[in-house]
Amino acid sequence: MLQLIQLFREQNWQVVFASPAALSEHREDLSLLGVEEVSITLNCSSFDQYVSELQPDIVLFDRFMMEEQFGWRVESCCPNALRVLDTEDLHSLREARHQILKDWLKQPGQALDSLFNQEPAQLFRYMSCLELAQRELAAIWRCDLTIMISEFETQLLTEQFGVSPELLVTLPLPVDQIPPEWSGFRSRRNFVSIGNFRHAPNWDAVLWLKQEIWPRIRQALPEAELHIYGAYPPPKATALHKARDGFLVKGWAPEVEPVMAQARVCLAPLRFGAGIKGKLVDAMRCGTPSVTTPIGAESMSAGLDWCGAVAITVEELVAEAVRLHEDEGLWRQAQLRGREILERVYLGTGAAESVLERIEHCRRRLSEHRCGNFIGAMLRHHQHRSTQYMARWIEAKNRLLTQDTPAS
Repeated sequence: MLQLIQLFREQNWQVVFASPAALSEHREDLSLLGVEEVSITLNCSSFDQYVSELQPDIVLFDRFMMEEQFGWRVESCCPNALRVLDTEDLHSLREARHQILKDWLKQPGQALDSLFNQEPAQLFRYMSCLELAQRELAAIWRCDLTIMISEFETQLLTEQFGVSPELLVTLPLPVDQIPPEWSGFRSRRNFVSIGNFRHAPNWDAVLWLKQEIWPRIRQALPEAELHIYGAYPPPKATALHKARDGFLVKGWAPEVEPVMAQARVCLAPLRFGAGIKGKLVDAMRCGTPSVTTPIGAESMSAGLDWCGAVAITVEELVAEAVRLHEDEGLWRQAQLRGREILERVYLGTGAAESVLERIEHCRRRLSEHRCGNFIGAMLRHHQHRSTQYMARWIEAKNRLLTQDTPAS
């Protein structure tokens, strides 16, 4: 979201960041970017008055939940505003893969290939059973344009769910610059793993590391340490900290670069997930080779050789991690591959310019564009607006509760 805001400010667009969320101590200071911040309230018509007075040209929703809450209000108060959805990643794909993992764990002895080599049709079947997918896809259809972060997910939506390519545009995580050089093999030590502990795929990866992967790495490398960083570590995570085993749960880090750049190898054994993995982009930016799974590396290298290793089984993950940590030549080759991926996929303005062009194209022909999206028009029909009427009910209830006399 911050990168999108920066992109819009580079066009000299006036940007207002409106959010119902409580302020975080770790939040970015948007005023430094010339962005106005506004606090808005869920399930309250005060937003209607605010957005009616603002009359924005474009409204960007941060994930489908915000579109559910405010999309219908924007449509009513600002019918000519272009409505854009930023998915971040497909939540329903991540949830479907989580269910696939749960089903896999119920069948001991089943090959890991079946967990990682998921056909799009299989993912479609799992996603189709989720209310989350129905909500997420409905938000995509209701909007004029949706920004996707993963090419795989874009193809999944168009080929399996029948979403028109006219409604989607793909923008990988952009990288502003790459350091001209990185610290070398001999100046680095140990392994690192990074990820918000509230994010289910990260927590599953930590447990897999603790229970199966790290003990075998430690057996091969008795002096090695694994440093695990991430925001919001719960007690069950800090309880895993065992210094004598080299398994160090360190919690939140103010900056990713110092901790990533001093590690020799990044471990990201993700068994489910979606989108582009920011931790692996960060590893490339810091010149840190990584070991991950096919789900971790999905849509991240545009077919180029991975900057480390992509493995499936515990044995493969352990062997690749040990080799990368000990073989200086292999490590340097992986570091250079990371630079190549950054330069080819994440550096430059091509994808960002494509997003801006699509936004302007949709704005110029908004009526025609909306006429081509019949499913979106159907989903915006009043018979399907459950979230709108739920919001109105909550607002009416809250109003009654604040009155001096009880409701009859």
